[in-house]
Order: sequence, then structure tokens, then C-alpha cells
Amino acid sequence: MTVSPDMDRMDFKRLVAAIRQAHEDLAAQASRAVNVRLTLRNWLIGCYIAEYELNGADRAAYGEKVLSELAAQLSDISNCNRRQLYDYLRFYRTYPQIVGTLSAQLRPLLPQSLASTEKVPTPSAQSGIPPENLVSRISYSMFKLLVELDDETKRTFYQAECIRGNWSVRELKRQIASLYYERSGLSHDKQKLAELANQDAEANRPKLVIRDPYVFEFLGLKSREVMSESHLEDQLIDKLEAFLLELGHGFCFEARQKRILIGDDHFFIDLVFYHRILKCHVLVELKLEHFTHENIGQLNTYVSWYRQHMMSEGDNPHIGILLCTDKNHALVEYALAGMDSHLFVSKYQLELPEKAEMERFIEQQMQRIDHE
Repeated sequence: MTVSPDMDRMDFKRLVAAIRQAHEDLAAQASRAVNVRLTLRNWLIGCYIAEYELNGADRAAYGEKVLSELAAQLSDISNCNRRQLYDYLRFYRTYPQIVGTLSAQLRPLLPQSLASTEKVPTPSAQSGIPPENLVSRISYSMFKLLVELDDETKRTFYQAECIRGNWSVRELKRQIASLYYERSGLSHDKQKLAELANQDAEANRPKLVIRDPYVFEFLGLKSREVMSESHLEDQLIDKLEAFLLELGHGFCFEARQKRILIGDDHFFIDLVFYHRILKCHVLVELKLEHFTHENIGQLNTYVSWYRQHMMSEGDNPHIGILLCTDKNHALVEYALAGMDSHLFVSKYQLELPEKAEMERFIEQQMQRIDHE
């Protein structure tokens, strides 16, 4: 609980602390409010679909095509494609007790058949965790991961750990992938294991909540507004974009913070160009860190995705440029996924900027930024 500042004993240091505390508290409240509204929106969409499938007057006319037809009609609304509508339906069926969290203002949105919460069953494995705690402490992206767990006991375990450890979405995904539930079941010291699991866990912070793709699309934000990892990266990407365009050599700017969907995960490519001479896309990724194999693997994944989904007739294999940097050094690596044409590789070496030229430019810009 936040204690109100004592103005009679206020000095400059306490003034700074009071303003910072007010900012952090209200930002956290705003993030939770956005999260709750998004979760309830998606739950209500699932509720409507479930009720239509049971009682819709013309449901027989659409049959199994209802989600496809619905997605086509809702194409102007964010996150309402066929797969996402199915996810909302599954979310509603897994968490029907969320109906109890709807405020008086939102209750009129419920179908008449659910006007009484007594008609809504509550799964046995959810007991002990009030619905309002679930909705206020767990984001929709977390619910999406939890719904994929078919075992109710396992789902309840991760729910409780999310709330207890204030996990981020990435942390929940990491813990599920590390088989934390299974390891806990086998452990002779579950408390010690829980302490170790949360020791380096990424906590959920207001900025992380707003960066959630579902949230910023729900708010009508653009990916560039929320996805930059830092002010330094934003400045560098601004200058890098201009630099590549100034080089000529056929670069045509296409997108910044290009969002792609691989499986159920969203990724963002820093810069996307189309090279009119090489006739291929050039994907540029900037990492404010030393080079790692994970970085080049990620870029190769993007290049491979573009080859599969964005390649048009007459296009050559796409190219990735990875820029890894710390404060005093820049490293450039090119991803040539799927390139088996020696002629094309030779041409690419002539048309793209040399690695040394890219490194000099990045280092110069970083020095300028540091002195601004």
C-alpha cells in the first residue's frame, strides 16, 4: 500500500521519490486496467460464439464455417482472424467463471441466457483462486498459454505461480518449457525449487504489459510506438534507415518493426527493404549486444519465413543483415538462408554495402548519440 507523502517534512529528495512513486503506481494501475478490458473483450467474444453455436437462429446455415465467415466480417477489428476467434471460444470454455468479474456496466453485454451467474459452471481445479484475481493479475497472453495446458491441475499450478511471482508472459512461457510443474512434482524440496525458479524470473512491469501485441493493437497503437528496446536503438534505427536509403544501390524501404506471426508467437523485424536490383527482400536486425548464435539463428528464421510467405515469382532468395553492437564495437553478419546460387551471391556482394562500411557507420553514429 502506498503511503501519502508528508508535505510538512518534504525535501528535494523526498519530492523526487514521491513523484516517481506516483508515476509508477498510476502507470501500473493503467496497465492493469488495459489488461482487464482486453481480457474481458476476448472472453465476451468467446462467450458470444459459444452461445451462437448453441442457440443461434441460423447456425445450421453456417455449420463448421461459422468462424471463417465471422472472421471475414470482422476483418476491420484487430485480432479477430479465424484462429484467434477459436482461441477466444476455447478461453471462454476453459474459464467460464470469469463472468463473475464483470462489472455492472459490462453486464448488459452478456447474452440473456447468462444474465444469472448461477448458470455458469465453475471448473473444480480453479477453486481457491478468485476470478477477479485471475483477471487482474494474469494478462490475456498468459491465459492463451494456460488454455493450451489440457491438465487442469497443471494449469492451476502455473496460475498460482504467475500470481505469486508476478511473472511476465515470457517468464511463464519459459517455465512451462522448462517443465517446472513436472520438476516440482518430482522434487523433495518444492519450496526450495520455487525459490530457485523465481530467483531470476522476469517480473511483469507496466511497460512489458503495454508491449504485448494484443494490447497495443487493442489500443490502436503502432508497433513502432512500443516495440523499440531502448531510446538508443530507436535513434540508431532512424539513422540506419536513412543510411541504407542514401546508399542508393536499389534499396526501397518497405516496413519498420514489421510484425510477423510464426506459429503462435509474434516477432518484429527492425527494418525491411526490397532491393530492386537483386530482386529480393533485405531484412535488417539491430541488437544492442555482442554477437550470439541465437541472434543469427533468429535472423535466419525471419529470412526463411519471408522465403516461404513473401516470395513472389521472379524473386531471388531473401537476405538478412544482422548488426550486433556494444558501446565501442559493431559487428555485421549476413544471413544467406537457402542461397545456393554462386552467381547470385557474387552479385549480392557487389550491390550490398560492405561489412566494414556498415561497421564504421554504426560506430560513428553511436559516438554521436553518446555525445548528444
